Amino acid sequence: MILPLLTLAFFATALAYSMVGFGGGSTYNALLVLADTDYRLIPSIALSCNILVVSSGVYWFWRGQHFNLREIMPFIVLSVPMAWIGGRIPVSEQWFIALLGISLLLTGVQMLARPPRVDAVYRKQLVHSWLVGLPSGAAIGLLSGAVGIGGGIFLAPLLHLIHWDESRKIAATASAFILFNSIAGLTGQLMKQAASHPDQQWAGEQLGHHWPLFLAVFAGGQIGSRIGSRHLPERWVKSLTAALVLYVAARLLFRWYGLTFG
Repeated sequence: MILPLLTLAFFATALAYSMVGFGGGSTYNALLVLADTDYRLIPSIALSCNILVVSSGVYWFWRGQHFNLREIMPFIVLSVPMAWIGGRIPVSEQWFIALLGISLLLTGVQMLARPPRVDAVYRKQLVHSWLVGLPSGAAIGLLSGAVGIGGGIFLAPLLHLIHWDESRKIAATASAFILFNSIAGLTGQLMKQAASHPDQQWAGEQLGHHWPLFLAVFAGGQIGSRIGSRHLPERWVKSLTAALVLYVAARLLFRWYGLTFG
């Protein structure tokens, strides 16, 4: 049975994260962990929610002319297959929580740090280079697929660090990146679950039981993405992103400490 409080938390998460171009997968993971959900199913639920949220985000950012697929292609080419591979890697519960928590902590701290100034011409050459996009996308895709998130929460700080573009366009880019990786990661997760369960319908049935969460994030994502693509001030985007990342990291690491040393 899905508790009304958990459904409300998923709605609020989708609303907040979609404003900055994210799907909220990291927080869905944390909420499900705290709700004692079977950790083997958590990535699939989180990735499904991601897809529902960022699909609308991509649409609204595209309508606002903040989105250019050609510019982010170097990041996507390897991230998608690596997200699929990451989704198929078996991960224990403790490692699952530790990897996600530590990664998000480092990401949040990096976003709060003031990045060095970069020459505009060098910046353009650096960011559009396949030499930068391919390894970055591959690493983010592998980690994201393994822990059940879309990876935008890692990509966005990197793009902010190198002054890739203004904040709203980075949010739009993160939305598209999350969509592609979430689809690939979910495919890998479902294949892994099918291989480890004699009952091939196990994953599908379990996901079906969580339908209230899917409705909640779809509604929250629709509202948040419209606000983020049109009305949210630029300086709020980066600040809200960093705050969300650090909050989730703290909750996950606290949970990991309890499992390991409690």
